[in-house]
Amino acid sequence: QVQLVESGGGLVQAGGSLRLSCAASGRTFSRYGMGWFRQAPGNEREFVAAIGGITRYADSVKGRFTISRDNAKNTVYLQMNSLKPEDTAVYYCAAATYYRGTNYSEYNYWGQGTQVTVSS
Repeated sequence: QVQLVESGGGLVQAGGSLRLSCAASGRTFSRYGMGWFRQAPGNEREFVAAIGGITRYADSVKGRFTISRDNAKNTVYLQMNSLKPEDTAVYYCAAATYYRGTNYSEYNYWGQGTQVTVSS
């Protein structure tokens, strides 16, 4: 069982930056594939970035967002630069026991989400 707690969301102006953190419980954090997803009101949850051997990014964030992990701290990060109003959403951290991809239904554990709001 893995528990995930996100932090770092907030309100930022367009062009600004935020860094999200996701702290995980458990002793086998390094074995999990980790991902970030987001969901805006009225929209489906969408893939943002994943890390687990290789890193993957949605085309909409490539070059602006960076996912990283610190296994010693059981934490995964999402550095978000050059933020746009369309990045506004609730951002969720997720962990997958065996999966290393972009499909949210394949992830086993989820955090409660953190709100990111980008003003124009």
